[in-house]
Formats: sequence, C-alpha cells, structure tokens
Amino acid sequence: MFRLSKAKDPFFSAFSQHAQLTVQAAGLLRQLLEEPAKLTEHKREITRLEHEADDITRATITRLRSQWITPLDRPDIHTLATRLDDVMDGIESIAERLELFDIHDSSRAAIDAAHVLEQSALAMSKAVDLLPVARKRAQEIVTLCAEITKLESDADTIYRGAIAELFKSGNEALAVMKWRDIHEQLENATDLCEDVANALEGVVLEYT
Repeated sequence: MFRLSKAKDPFFSAFSQHAQLTVQAAGLLRQLLEEPAKLTEHKREITRLEHEADDITRATITRLRSQWITPLDRPDIHTLATRLDDVMDGIESIAERLELFDIHDSSRAAIDAAHVLEQSALAMSKAVDLLPVARKRAQEIVTLCAEITKLESDADTIYRGAIAELFKSGNEALAVMKWRDIHEQLENATDLCEDVANALEGVVLEYT
C-alpha cells in the first residue's frame, strides 16, 4: 500500500509537473510539423520546456537520496522519474533533428505521428495525476495505460506506412535518410510513453 496518499506529496507533484511539461512539448512538436515555418520558434520553446523538466528530474532524484519516508518504494520513484524524462528527451531530440536537417516541409504521416505522440503524452499525464488516489482509482489508471498501449500500436502502423512511402522510387536519397530518422524518433518517443505506462501499471499492481 502507499506509505503516503497526500496529493501534495512532493514526488507526486513533481511527476505531475513533469508530465504536464511533456504534454506542452508534444503539442508544440505537432504544431511545428503542421507549420514548419515556425520551426525555430517552436524548437526554442521545446528546448526550454526540456530544461525545465530536467530541473524537476534532478530535484526529484536529489530528494529521493535525502528523504527517508517516500510515498512509493524508492526504485519505483526513480523508474518513474527517469522514464518520464526519457519521453521529454525523445520529443526534444525530434525537434533538434528537424532543425539540424533544416526541414522546411512536412507530411501527413509525420503530423499524424506527432498527434498520436501528443495523445499518448496527455493520457500519460492524466494517469500520473491519479497516482495519489491510486487505491480508489486504480482502474482509471489501468484504462489510461491501455490507451497508451493502443496509441503505441497506432504509431507503429503510421511508421510502417511512412517508411514504405519513403522508399518508393523517385524519392531523393538524402530526404529519405532524413525522414526515416525523424519517423524512427517519432515512433520511439511513443514507445517511451508506453514504458511510462508499464511503470505505472506496475505501481498499481504493487500498491493497490
């Protein structure tokens, strides 16, 4: 069972804050792909959010080292903190590639993949917000985790279609290399959301 169930526990608050930043970053990434002309502006804001999320992760790990009583087992807190951070890092990595590759256009597949990623981040954030009341709302967390798993499957389907389209004859080789990398990173970021969902399901099973 949970050692603490206070909604304002600093660990739970940190998880929620981090997840909310990830939702914002995922939304900006989707907007970036919809409006590539705003790449520099959106990339700068995504990087700012990633740095803010890094600060939260560092503070969480520091608190974990010094705080004796924690709401979850220490390994569970560490796993959730690092997996949440992996998602944000993945989003920022995509934005970096778009800037590095000097992308000035987009595709329906890329926008669809970014939308799926944004929906995954939103479901992840909702599930994290329920952690303080997981005993009473365990099924809601499990349902949200199942939604993330379904979205990951959708991302796989989009990825396979995008890669098949890229390798059709007539596409310029350098563009194929750039977009293959971007699509791989989009799919990977959704995989990372599923990693968070798996960690959350583990917490629910262990503590409820």
